[in-house]
Amino acid sequence: MIISDVYLKNNQSQSIQVLTDSVINKNQPSLTDLLKYNSVIYFKEYGRGMLSTVSFRGTTASQTAVVWNGININSQLSGSTDFNTITTNDFNSISVKAGGGSVIYGSGAIGGSVHLNNDLVFKKQFCNDFRIAYGSFATLGTNYRMVFSNEKWSSQIGFSYNGSENDYPYVGLYTWKGEQRKNVNGQYENTSVNASLGYKINAKNSVKFYSQTSNTDRNMALVSESDTKTKYINGFSRNLIEYQTTQNKLTANFKTAYISENYQYFGDINSDYFSFGKTECFITKFDFGYEVLENLKLNGVADYSHTNGYGTSFGNNVREIGSVALLAQFNPIQKWQSEFGIRKEITDNYQSPLLFSLGTSYAFSKLYTLKANFSRNFRIPTFNDLYWEEGGNPDLKPESAYQAEIGNVFSYKKITLSQTMYYMKIRDLLRWVPGDGSFWSPQNTDRVNSYGTEILLGWAANYGKHYFNLNGTYAYTISENEATGKQLFFVPFHKTTASVAYSYKKLSANYQFLYNGFVYTRSDNDPKEIIEAYNVSNIGIDYDFGYFTSSKLGFQVLNLFNEKYQSLEDRPLPGRNFNIYINLKF
Repeated sequence: MIISDVYLKNNQSQSIQVLTDSVINKNQPSLTDLLKYNSVIYFKEYGRGMLSTVSFRGTTASQTAVVWNGININSQLSGSTDFNTITTNDFNSISVKAGGGSVIYGSGAIGGSVHLNNDLVFKKQFCNDFRIAYGSFATLGTNYRMVFSNEKWSSQIGFSYNGSENDYPYVGLYTWKGEQRKNVNGQYENTSVNASLGYKINAKNSVKFYSQTSNTDRNMALVSESDTKTKYINGFSRNLIEYQTTQNKLTANFKTAYISENYQYFGDINSDYFSFGKTECFITKFDFGYEVLENLKLNGVADYSHTNGYGTSFGNNVREIGSVALLAQFNPIQKWQSEFGIRKEITDNYQSPLLFSLGTSYAFSKLYTLKANFSRNFRIPTFNDLYWEEGGNPDLKPESAYQAEIGNVFSYKKITLSQTMYYMKIRDLLRWVPGDGSFWSPQNTDRVNSYGTEILLGWAANYGKHYFNLNGTYAYTISENEATGKQLFFVPFHKTTASVAYSYKKLSANYQFLYNGFVYTRSDNDPKEIIEAYNVSNIGIDYDFGYFTSSKLGFQVLNLFNEKYQSLEDRPLPGRNFNIYINLKF
């Protein structure tokens, strides 16, 4: 197997949660739903299928990096990623890395990072995976992926479509006439096409190509039925080519990527007028590694990015960034592994701090491993922050964060339990605040202290033909404004997830549980202005009829107990709803 993100695989000092195909297939197709029910990350959603942003370890949406096959793909406009525009079935595996990672992944990797991987396997195979699902609110989802490979070539081609009328009723909410309110103007469609191709030139040289194109067309759900109906269309195109060679103790990896994103916003769907924005980013990256000793490896990394951005709200602007990094891996004995890295960026747009990371792990026994990591990370100002008309501030500094964490990993037979404690200090937090006149402007305002603990639990066992699987997560998060001592708004103190799966021969069933504690919606922590805590359960069952390699018919009940809940004010999420699917593998 060729791993597109080798640094993720080699990271031993931080918590990394890998979500495989079997987990991905048991969840709804959006990245939001997958991570909401299977990770410690908290999501803020503007309604089902609408804009979805995250808070990881009490940080903001722009402080979690999304990494596609080793390349940071956070928006150059907003600095964040909309997790409802990403379809999970497009990837072989999805990983969640907690903690800072800016030395390797650059801007935004402060709270943590989410990794989307298309892994290429060089062995003889030809297989197809087709899935079609239909559910409540006229929701239709389809996904197709073909894998064709041999000892020299490896290829994957995929297509996904997800769309819905999305007119779900609001649980417990009624109009003044006594009629149950519905989600109005919430229609959406998401389409993506992706391809991956690898060629093994010989045992020491290989070349790979990854490509993905996506378009999301969404009406924006109304807060009040009297509001003007709006629409938002956004898309992206990502293309990456990678060459790798290994010669004795030397390794060299060269990547070049072209990434573009665009949006159109219609303030009135009955009007032809729209505002727009687009960025085009060209990235080159060279990584040279040398094995100094059997237990010591050094890597020098240099990269360069050139970004053009233009739109109705920030004009035409260019940003060029160069960086150099030095990484070291030192394993004095098999039980002890250490990592060190430093990185410096050079650009005219801001003054970059010197970034570093130092980590170690030690396996005291088969039962217990201790991990520790200390790092400095950052987030750069975005095009919106620097150039927005009116209000952009070209004098902004990057956000900077110091983070320390200690992890304890316990393994006993088929049980794995990991617990991580962390402390983080964020400086020069970027916030949009009222400026001169009637417009707002971004400023480096706050200092934030964030600390807490995360727990991951996994267990799997089989007794004859009975197979059981249990996974759980828990996060306790304090994220305080240093000046006021108040918890940041939309950061829950508690989040818990659990999933249980059982299978017997061709029959399988699963149950999911999510608990989100209450969140403040105001910076002064007014107890009257909160989003109430909620818990949501999903249940599913499927049966493999045995045609082809596999032919599963499944049924899901989502929000089983018809919970009334929302993660953002006046943006209710659906009550009990249903989904049926067919999954064919041949």
